[in-house]
Amino acid sequence: MMSLNRYRLRHLVKQGSRGARYAQSLIDKTEEMLSFILAGNTIFNAATTILVAEICRRLFGEGEYVLAIATTAASLSILIFAEILPKVLGARFSERLALMASYALYPLINFFLIRWVMWFINALVRGIFKLFRVNAVAEGAPPLSMEEMRTLVLEGGQFIPKKHHNIMVNLFDLENMTVDDTMTPRALIEGVDIDDKIESIRAALASSHHTRVIVYEDDLSNVIGLVHVRKVLSASEKEPLSKETLRNIMREPYYIPVGTPLLQQLTHFQEHQRRMALVVDEYGEIQGLVTLQDILEEIVGEFTSQSPMNAGMFRVETDGTIIVEGTCPLRVLNRKLGFEFPLEGPKTMNGLLIEQLEDIPEPGTAVKVGDYAIEILQTEDRKVKVVRLQPK
Repeated sequence: MMSLNRYRLRHLVKQGSRGARYAQSLIDKTEEMLSFILAGNTIFNAATTILVAEICRRLFGEGEYVLAIATTAASLSILIFAEILPKVLGARFSERLALMASYALYPLINFFLIRWVMWFINALVRGIFKLFRVNAVAEGAPPLSMEEMRTLVLEGGQFIPKKHHNIMVNLFDLENMTVDDTMTPRALIEGVDIDDKIESIRAALASSHHTRVIVYEDDLSNVIGLVHVRKVLSASEKEPLSKETLRNIMREPYYIPVGTPLLQQLTHFQEHQRRMALVVDEYGEIQGLVTLQDILEEIVGEFTSQSPMNAGMFRVETDGTIIVEGTCPLRVLNRKLGFEFPLEGPKTMNGLLIEQLEDIPEPGTAVKVGDYAIEILQTEDRKVKVVRLQPK
């Protein structure tokens, strides 16, 4: 009974199993069930001892050696057949035996005479506890933590479809991730400058790979709004697109601080009915951009192919080496190519190399990060632009 999987038992109860319903009722009254079982166990053990002693007396007569034989025989019989064997079998086949035993235990425990006897014994035990000031009230099972739930999912992977299993594991991993891990870095944010000519703005919006585009004035540090391409197309059908029209249809930008947990930000997106947020540091400087799709892809995987910009972040050569852009996020390499770069520190290949070398490297410099050999092919403006990555 005590070895039963509680979650499995509840599932069987919902499916209408009578044995499971009896077993659940018994477990809900653990104190009464254990008292009854221990009482029965004690009575039968005592009866066994007396019976063996009487058998030995009749077979071998009376004497000290007869007492030793009876004690040894009774002890071995109880130990093997009443303790070890049934308990090992009970633990090994807990569900099958518990459901079968519940058909006998349930009516016995609820029989009025036995119920009153057990009530008296339990009251006596509680009185003894009270006399010694011991709190014998059973505490409820503590709730499972996130890590315990994650372990439960990992160990139950064989019973869960692989896709569902991956989604649940990713969902638990989301608890330890922040927007910094999945955001698009500032250097890769696409936007339009309101100070550009209207023709350039139209062309930028028409060729954008995103449904929502950042609008800034003079520089990305001065974001003035967010425009939905669908609204631009709708407005263009009525009259030629102008800067004034663009200002009227764009929405206020939504800012979030760096370090915001992804799971928390997912809730914030839902509460504020937003799909895109600009990530800012403690000085209000824009560090990147995170979207609802970025977070969902961390859970279920990518929905669609990446934009041409992101797709060109790396390419696999015929010799097995990989050409990687310095701005390529390490998480992308880990997810798409199966690498194991650390994600606690720098988020891009450029940041990783600068941290490792503690200097702005020159082209031709080679470095080994963990098990991966990296050769710097090109640098630009104090940044690593292109590297060659040799898988382990």
